[in-house]
Amino acid sequence: MAGDRVGAGTPRQSVVGDEFAVIDRLRARFEAAAGGGAPAGEVWIGDDAAWVRAPSGSLLLATDLVVAGVHVDLRWCSPADVGFKAVMVTVSDVAAMGGRPGHLLVSVAAPASVSLDEVAEGVAEAARLVGAPVVGGDLSAGPVLVVSVAVVGFLEPASTDGTVGPLQRAGARPGDAVYVTGPLGASAAGLARLRAEPPSSPATASVLPDGVDAALAVAHRRPVARLEEGSTARRAGARAAIDISDGLLADVGHLAEASQVGVAISDVPVAAGATLTDALGGGEDYELVVSTPVPDRLETAFAAAGLRAPIRIGECTTEAGVVRLDGQPAPAAGWRHRLG
Repeated sequence: MAGDRVGAGTPRQSVVGDEFAVIDRLRARFEAAAGGGAPAGEVWIGDDAAWVRAPSGSLLLATDLVVAGVHVDLRWCSPADVGFKAVMVTVSDVAAMGGRPGHLLVSVAAPASVSLDEVAEGVAEAARLVGAPVVGGDLSAGPVLVVSVAVVGFLEPASTDGTVGPLQRAGARPGDAVYVTGPLGASAAGLARLRAEPPSSPATASVLPDGVDAALAVAHRRPVARLEEGSTARRAGARAAIDISDGLLADVGHLAEASQVGVAISDVPVAAGATLTDALGGGEDYELVVSTPVPDRLETAFAAAGLRAPIRIGECTTEAGVVRLDGQPAPAAGWRHRLG
């Protein structure tokens, strides 16, 4: 998080307030969320780059971003919600590979009307929950709020069957049981409920409008990456996983295509207050789809870890790339960006 210039002799438009004073405030917030400043031998926010100790073995690298007006609507989500969500959706990719987040880099572009301190509040809370410090990033003025997060993750020791690599979309095989880590559709249902209420200003968007089911609204505003579930599944012998960001059918389709298997879905767990349509195509649930050849071991491991029981939704078949729902070809559903 250091100042720079856009072009020769052209200063970059500053963020609200003195840039370096803002950085100092955010650094204090992020260090507090991490339980203190950088440990001896590391450098976090304040230099040209962060300097951290890497764990032994391979690393997991992921990045994602949340853009106001595309991924979130500031009439129903606060800037703190956006910061929280940006961290969680990025860390969710590490969870899907059975890993753990080690360090976060967070960059924010925002118009003058958005409080950077409020964005940082959400970032810090999410970072605390996932156990990964924010060690750097960047700040800029911009026409809309954009929060970009990069995560450096790692894998814990080998799984119980000796597997040392991450879970991958391409790992599923015919005959594997397919599970999800929780009921689906809450985020889409929450957004629908919020949109049915009068919009709030950005300053009051964090307050739930009357009549909105709080649990559904929270599912949309503040999803939680399933880190324990992903790590437990990997160590219990699972072969493949993907997080549900685009919708169950879309993401199961990505896994089926990558693994060159079919997936026959016979059961879809629907979150309370959501519809089957929400569960199949709503997206942004950030639960995990897990494929495993040892379903009993998966269920036992989740119980031993004190996690919610995984929900079996079907099995992998030999119909490469084909997803079936109750025996019929699954309908097209889910989110897809339209790029230039």
